[in-house]
Amino acid sequence: MRVLITGCYGQVGHCLTQQLEGKESTTVLALDRDQLDITNQNAVNAIVDEFQPTIIINAAAHTAVDRAEDEVDLSYAINRDGPSYLAQAAQRVGAAILHISTDYVFEGNKVGEYDECDVTHPQGVYGESKLAGEIAVADACDKHIILRTAWVFGENGNNFVKTMLRLGATRDELSIVGDQFGGPTYAGDIANTLITIAECINQGNTVDFGVYHYSGLPHVSWCEFADAIFDTAKEQGVITTKPRLTSITTEQYPTPAKRPSNSCLNTNKITTAFSIEASDWHEALKNIQAYTG
Repeated sequence: MRVLITGCYGQVGHCLTQQLEGKESTTVLALDRDQLDITNQNAVNAIVDEFQPTIIINAAAHTAVDRAEDEVDLSYAINRDGPSYLAQAAQRVGAAILHISTDYVFEGNKVGEYDECDVTHPQGVYGESKLAGEIAVADACDKHIILRTAWVFGENGNNFVKTMLRLGATRDELSIVGDQFGGPTYAGDIANTLITIAECINQGNTVDFGVYHYSGLPHVSWCEFADAIFDTAKEQGVITTKPRLTSITTEQYPTPAKRPSNSCLNTNKITTAFSIEASDWHEALKNIQAYTG
């Protein structure tokens, strides 16, 4: 298996590179944006032609949700055009492409969990550009897996867990949004999921290409997630005193980009197809000291 990873310094890309390192019968080319600008089609084609991957995993994205409202062209270049170029190159050399997408493709007002077949209706530039990327990948490459995930956190990069630990170390009280719900998802679990799917494809198993949801359980609000983070941090001595948490509404914490109030993704399809269970975010928090670096 020859795996090309883009965005190798991001949360998921970092985990992918670590987990694939030294894996038997696997050759990995992991590149960051300085080594491969995915918005440059000629650069993409040159790398793919030289490396001849059997699997391309695109972990590169413009994920600054609020900045995307102003950086429209950049968002579409990275989240739509880049994935399109990678998918076209994959199709040309007979490779499969695994592409990470987001819960932000949905409006977020559904009652219950979102299924893969639910109507998409993004509410901001980030979600719109990611949906455009999904469509571009599906149109360009027959062998494609689009993995929608949500609320990603890990030891590497910036995320909610690290923010809470930083704020909790200096503040006695925090106000956290309590009316947005979703499934916190550990980056290492996303990486493991992508590798499992890649190996299934590489082994020649019958794979139903298309869109899959993968995120964490149980579903919680941001405030509930923060509460669990601080409970774990106090238990493990990362903080000495747990800050008091106040649950506030989305309206009380305005942001440039609108967030979906419901980011709960149904993961039954990926469990049925690949025997992959939802991410256990409680388990991922057990080594919470690793998030303080």
